[in-house]
Amino acid sequence: MRTAGHIVAVALDAVFDALEPGITTAELDDIARRKIRAEGAKPAFLGLYGFPAVACISLNAEIVHGIPSERVVSEGDLVSVDCGAIVDGYYSDHARTAVAGETADEERERLVDVGREALMHGIAQCVPHNRVGDISDAVEQYVRDADFELVREYVGHGVGRALHEAPPVPNVGQAGTGPLLMEGMTIAIEPMIMTGSWETKVLDDGWTVVTADGSLSAHFEHTVAITADGPEVLTSAK
Repeated sequence: MRTAGHIVAVALDAVFDALEPGITTAELDDIARRKIRAEGAKPAFLGLYGFPAVACISLNAEIVHGIPSERVVSEGDLVSVDCGAIVDGYYSDHARTAVAGETADEERERLVDVGREALMHGIAQCVPHNRVGDISDAVEQYVRDADFELVREYVGHGVGRALHEAPPVPNVGQAGTGPLLMEGMTIAIEPMIMTGSWETKVLDDGWTVVTADGSLSAHFEHTVAITADGPEVLTSAK
């Protein structure tokens, strides 16, 4: 899983290095595809539940599961990329959001910063004998303190021999509740936050999840191992 995590992190590094206004989301997807395969892994998302691409690429009000296409990224777009890799039957899952171009938009940049930091607050709770609710509470409190909202219908999850395993890891919850975290568990924590309402809807393509009110969204995710020495982020490019 460390190897699968490293490969998907390197692939997302390549994607975001190439991110600029004028590039298409299909071109970004192709970068992820080529990098994952060049590193000797298999794309985790391609064909999963019928998904037609290597990465989910979502823009602005799109939260998750955006399908790459010939759509062109514009200056100031929020671009979220969610991707996974498989090595020897083990999965990794990783997502990041960034603003395309040089446009300085305080709200968009703050949304990205809060999403990234919320993930880190959740990861800090990944120690043996804590509970899933401790992760959820840490994420929720940080995001709410920043006056943003969190998705309810879509959650983090266990990950290992399959991309989606037990337990579910919500971004909203109460500390001290939920499944016990034990040494050796591997989970994906993924805050999905927005500037407006928490409510969502799915577009006619059957995949793309958007904010119901058209507000902006950001998505961050790491695959994390729970060890006796604390949390280990497996989706690291280092």
